[in-house]
Amino acid sequence: MSDYSIWVLEYGAVPNAPKGVTVHGTFNQGTVKLPYCYVVIKGRGHVAMVDVGYNNKDYGKVIADNYGVQNWHAPAPVLAEVGVKPDQVTEAFITHAHFDHMGNTDDFPKATFYVQEREISKWVWSLSLNRKFRWLNAATDPGDIMRTVDLARQGRLVSVQGDRADVIPGVDLHEAFDTHTWGSMYVNVRNDGRTGSDDCWVFAGDLIYSYANLQGYDPDDPQYIPIGLATGSQTNVMLKIEEMIDLAHGQVKRVIPIHDEALKDMFPSRITAKGLRVTELALAKGETSRVK
Repeated sequence: MSDYSIWVLEYGAVPNAPKGVTVHGTFNQGTVKLPYCYVVIKGRGHVAMVDVGYNNKDYGKVIADNYGVQNWHAPAPVLAEVGVKPDQVTEAFITHAHFDHMGNTDDFPKATFYVQEREISKWVWSLSLNRKFRWLNAATDPGDIMRTVDLARQGRLVSVQGDRADVIPGVDLHEAFDTHTWGSMYVNVRNDGRTGSDDCWVFAGDLIYSYANLQGYDPDDPQYIPIGLATGSQTNVMLKIEEMIDLAHGQVKRVIPIHDEALKDMFPSRITAKGLRVTELALAKGETSRVK
C-alpha cells in the first residue's frame, strides 16, 4: 500500500505552444498543448506540493499573457478537486524559480518552502546583468524572488544546498544544477518509504516537458532528447534524465513531466467542470479516488 496519495493538477494551459520548446530540434513541426500543473502529495500527516503555480495578477499575469496561458484558475478550486485546501499545505518543493512554478507562494500561508540556494542567488545575479541579457529572465518575475526571500523572514524558507533525503518521510530532493535553470531540482517520492524503493515517482520539474525527452520517438531505438529551453547545458539535462530514470529503476512512465498532455492517456484522469485535468498516480490507504 502506498504511503502517499499523489495527483497532478492542471490549473491552466498554453493551448498552442511551439513543439520546439518541449523537444529540442522539433522546429517547424507545429504546436502542442502545454498544461500548467502542480503536484499534490498527501499522506503520513503531510500535504506537500511540487511547485505552486503563479498568481494571475501584476507581472505574473504579464508573463502569462505573453506566453498565451488560458483557463487559469486559483489554487483553492483546483485543490478542492482532490479534497485539499491551500491552508492545509504543509510543504512546497519548488523545482525552479520560473513564474509558473514559484509565482504563487502567497496562497499557501502555512507551508514551508524548499528551494535550492543556488536557484535564488543565481537569479539575483541574472537580474542584475546588463539589459542585453534580458532573454535569460523572460520567464522569471523579480517579485517572485522578493516574495521568496520574505519567506525567510517569516521562517518559512528552507534554503537547500544540493541533495537532501527524507525532507518528509520517503521524499528526497535532488539537485539538477546548470540544466533548465542554474539551481533546478527534482523530487523523488519513495512511496513505500524504503531505500532503493521500487515504488518511486520522480517529479522532474522542467528537466523534461514530454515523455519524448526520455525516450525519443522510436521505441526500437530510444534516445534522450533534451528540452528546447535551458539556461544551463543540454548535456547536463540529458545526464539528469538518465539519473531520474535510474531512480525509477528504468520505469520511464514513473518519471513525470507535468507539462505533458499525454499523462491523461497513461494514468487515471478526468476533466473537471472548469476544463482542467486531474491525474491520479497513487492512492494511500483509506484515500478515495478523485477521478472515478
